[in-house]
Amino acid sequence: MLIGYARVSTLEQNPEGQESALLNYGCERIYVESASGKDSKSRPELQRMLDTLRADDIVVVQRLDRLGRSLKDLIELLEGFKESGVRFVSIHDGIDTTTATGELIFHVIGAIAQFERRLISDRTKTGLAAARARGRKGGRKPSLSASDIRKANAMLLDPKVTKAEVAKHFCVSRPTLNKALASLDK
Repeated sequence: MLIGYARVSTLEQNPEGQESALLNYGCERIYVESASGKDSKSRPELQRMLDTLRADDIVVVQRLDRLGRSLKDLIELLEGFKESGVRFVSIHDGIDTTTATGELIFHVIGAIAQFERRLISDRTKTGLAAARARGRKGGRKPSLSASDIRKANAMLLDPKVTKAEVAKHFCVSRPTLNKALASLDK
């Protein structure tokens, strides 16, 4: 099934030109987004379309920028189409994954996405290593300081005091208290 998607960036814009191009292309169903969100998850018509897609459907847009607001967003959507067996056509940009050339472009976009993920991963690892070299520890601040852990341990020496009471006193859960107390043994 040919399924069209049109998006305008503001309420003042008119989607009729896009709708006309999609109808001329032969789309049987058209989803129109009248005001776009910052990403694909905040666009209800796009989500509605994605929920109805089946393998061998063809999503048609007038231009690539109507589908994704950023390269990252566009690549995520195109990868999702590929995984679901959905084909894709961008009328103005000449991309048609139902053809050999279009499929090649699709693979190139996928390779770029993979490359971008690797770059992000490498930069993250490099940044974490540099932070560790400067003496910075990762993760969030501990719930209990070393002083609090010693105080909690001292409180528990009194047989009338329970771990639940100590945890409540320090505003932490019992499992958090247990982990902190276990760190004393190390």
